[in-house]
Amino acid sequence: QVQLVESGGGLVQAGGSLRLSCVASGRAVSFYDMGWYRQAPGKQRVLVASMTSGGSTRYGDSVTGRFIISRDNVKNTVYLQMNSLKPEDTAVYYCRATRGVSGYWGMGTRVTVSS
Repeated sequence: QVQLVESGGGLVQAGGSLRLSCVASGRAVSFYDMGWYRQAPGKQRVLVASMTSGGSTRYGDSVTGRFIISRDNVKNTVYLQMNSLKPEDTAVYYCRATRGVSGYWGMGTRVTVSS
C-alpha cells in the first residue's frame, strides 16, 4: 500500500506557473502507474496527466503543451509542472497511484487561477 500527499497548490494569476508535488510513502512510486486528476467546482474529477510505471506519459487535451508530468525515483515523488495557467485550470488537483485493480488517492491540493 502507498500513501500520497500532494502539495504546491495556491493562488496564481493567469499566465503563471505552479509545480505540484505528490510525495509517496510505503512503496516506490515507480511501482505504480501515476496520474494527476483535477476536480473543478460542480464538475467530475478528470484525468489531467499520467505516467506509467515504465515512464510513458499522456495528457488531457486541455493541458497538452502546458503541463508536464515527471517522476523523481530518489525522492519518491511525482510532479506536475503547470505553465501558462488559465482560470479554467482552477480545481482541486489529486494524485493517484494504480497497479492492477488497486488504486490510491491523495487528499488533493487546491489551485486557483485568477484572471
